[in-house]
Amino acid sequence: MDKRTIINKINDLKKKNNAIIFAHNYQTPDIQDIADFVGDSLDLSLKATKTDAENIIFCGVDFMAEAAKILNPEKTVIHPDKNAECPMAEMVDAESLSWLIKDNPDAEVVAYINTTAEVKALVDICCTSANGVKIVKSTSSKKVIFVPDVNLGLYIQRFVPEKEMILWPGICSTHHNITKEEILTLKKDHPNAEVLVHPECRLEVIDTADKAFSTNGMVNYVKQSKAKEFIIGTEKDICYRLKKENPEKTFYPVPSAVCPNMKKITLEKVLNSLKTLEPKTILPDDIMKKARLPLQKMMDAGRGD
Repeated sequence: MDKRTIINKINDLKKKNNAIIFAHNYQTPDIQDIADFVGDSLDLSLKATKTDAENIIFCGVDFMAEAAKILNPEKTVIHPDKNAECPMAEMVDAESLSWLIKDNPDAEVVAYINTTAEVKALVDICCTSANGVKIVKSTSSKKVIFVPDVNLGLYIQRFVPEKEMILWPGICSTHHNITKEEILTLKKDHPNAEVLVHPECRLEVIDTADKAFSTNGMVNYVKQSKAKEFIIGTEKDICYRLKKENPEKTFYPVPSAVCPNMKKITLEKVLNSLKTLEPKTILPDDIMKKARLPLQKMMDAGRGD
C-alpha cells in the first residue's frame, strides 16, 4: 500500500471512529504530518483533557499514552506500538522509590512526567522540562526527591539552591550522549547560529548553549528570535517541525541525537490502530486515581518557559 493510500485510509477511519491523533515533537515527519496536534509532554497532557474525541491515538512513548489515559479514564487511549517505551522511565521503579521516600519522610517527591503510572502514584507532584524549575520552587519542603533524570535535576538545582535535592541517577541516553564537542563543532561550522539545547543534556552541554528549553520552549523561542540559524541540541526530528513553522530559518540538528523508540511508530501502525482500536492503554483503577493527582497539580501549575 503506498503512502498516500495509507494517509487517506487514516483520515477516513479517524472520522469514522471519532478519533484524534497526538504526536510528540520527536516523532518522524510522516507521523507529525498526519497528527491533529503536535507538542511536548505538557502540551499533549493538556490537550488530552480538552478533546471531545472518544479515541486518542497517541504517537509517542509509553508513559505519554499512560498520562493521557490517567487524565481521561473515560476515553480509549491507543498506543500504536507497545514496544515504544521510554528507557529513562524504566530506570525508576515504585518499590525502590518507596524505600527512598521512607528514608526521607521530610522530603516532597517530584517526578518528571517521564515515569511509569506506578511511580506517579507515589509522588506529590509531576513536572515536565518546561515547568520543572517552577514546580520545584513551589514545593513547601526544603528537601526534594527528584526522579528519574539526574541531568534535569542538576539543571533545576541551579535555580533552587535553597532546596536540598536528592537526585535519582537516571538519564535519557539520547540527550546524555550529546557531547560538548559536537555542539562546539557545529558552532564552529555555523558561527552565526544560536544554540538551543534540552535540559536533559549534561550541564557541560547546557553551558555551551545560548538557551536551554523544553521542546515546545524551543518552538516558541525560534518564532520570536531574530536569529536566522539555530543549532538544536535535542532529538533531531524536532527540526522538521521547526522548519515547517519557520521556513525562512535554518536548523542544524545534532546528527547522533535520535530516540529509536520514538521511531517505532509508523504510518502502518497508526492505520492498524485505527482499524482495530488496539492496543489499548489499560491501567488499574487505583493506580490511575492516585497518579491523577500529581499530574493534575502539574497542569494547574502551567508552563514555566
